[in-house]
Amino acid sequence: MPVTAQDAGPRTAVVVGAGIVGLSTAWFLQEHGVRVTVLDRTGVAAGASWGNAGWLSPGLAIPLNEPGVRRTGVASLVRRDAPLHVPWTADPGLWSFLLRFAAHCTWPAWNRVVRANLALNDDCLDAFDTLTRGGVVAETTDSPITAVFPSAGEATTLLSELRRFTAAGARADHTGLTATELRALLPQLSAHAGAGVRLTGQRYADPARFVRALADSVRHRGGTIRAGFDVRSIRAHPHAVTAVSREGVTFSGNVAVIATGAWMPRLAGRLGVRVPVRAGRGYSFTVPASAPIPEPVYLPGVRVACTPCRDGMRVAGTMEFRGPDDPPDERRVEAIVRSAAPFFEGVDWEGRGHTWVGPRPVTTDGLPLIGATGTPGVFVAGGHGMWGFTQGPVTGKLLAERVVTGKRPEALRPFDPLR
Repeated sequence: MPVTAQDAGPRTAVVVGAGIVGLSTAWFLQEHGVRVTVLDRTGVAAGASWGNAGWLSPGLAIPLNEPGVRRTGVASLVRRDAPLHVPWTADPGLWSFLLRFAAHCTWPAWNRVVRANLALNDDCLDAFDTLTRGGVVAETTDSPITAVFPSAGEATTLLSELRRFTAAGARADHTGLTATELRALLPQLSAHAGAGVRLTGQRYADPARFVRALADSVRHRGGTIRAGFDVRSIRAHPHAVTAVSREGVTFSGNVAVIATGAWMPRLAGRLGVRVPVRAGRGYSFTVPASAPIPEPVYLPGVRVACTPCRDGMRVAGTMEFRGPDDPPDERRVEAIVRSAAPFFEGVDWEGRGHTWVGPRPVTTDGLPLIGATGTPGVFVAGGHGMWGFTQGPVTGKLLAERVVTGKRPEALRPFDPLR
């Protein structure tokens, strides 16, 4: 029997979304010989991929749905400066999402997420290396990440979490630090820093620079990236899928991948994907410092991540459940400053710039959506929560294999979009 073009796998693909997940999927599809067109309503790295902390941190990819989040969520309703912020709103969709998320904040559900993520976290750094060896001209820097606490007692929460994390099969090599050891390693810290936990085997990068370099590589390898293309519908035909813009302009391919992050439900909800996705918005900014930190610093008590950045650091934090297109709330930035400033010396907090808010896509069960939809030829990838940058390239690698071979890698089974 002769082999048809369909049997041989897709020759062309349309990828909707030019963030780390969409562009990684496009790049790995090109590895299989697929000609790709990437469409984005704004441009490369315009969403959650631009101003995040830039950590490649499988050792800290700890699920959000631990039982204590339910207590934190209640507190967030009355404290605007809480690391998790849920605004009072009449939006029934948000309250439905939060109730379903709370139902998954149990240790059995948490363990399921850890085990499901093992394959992504174990291979995530190798996927970045594949990209840089293959022509993505951007650095990732090997570095420990040091978590900092006011006291040794407060460090026990993270140590307990890491013990549970590793007991479930994850790898998180770490060492406890006294105040003296901590400030010897990081003299930029103030006397408020009383204890630390140092995780090895992690990395960091400039997220915007990396994603732009990834886009350049996709173009260099023959791909097309079209900015300003707001996809409003996906239409399936025999052996083809068409993306239709707001203005009625179309692009077609043998297959389509929706990788639009927190905006995913607008398209995927019509294709049989019923797992809710909401924007857990994070904020970041840069600050100058008299002595820049040499490595990433994590402040778990206030959920703030600090990353070396030029002559200072990028400061990122908070989880705010508002619409992905809502304007930034300066009060959230001020809350991050108030919570992080006591830990550092020599930082010019008034000189902050490059303020950013990005909508991280969060699912109700803590698991991303990676795989086929109910419409033949259409796939989705997203919903990684805080770990989209860490897990984006390995997601693209696994999904490209699924798209081209027609066979689902075992690693993707827990992330079935139709679950």
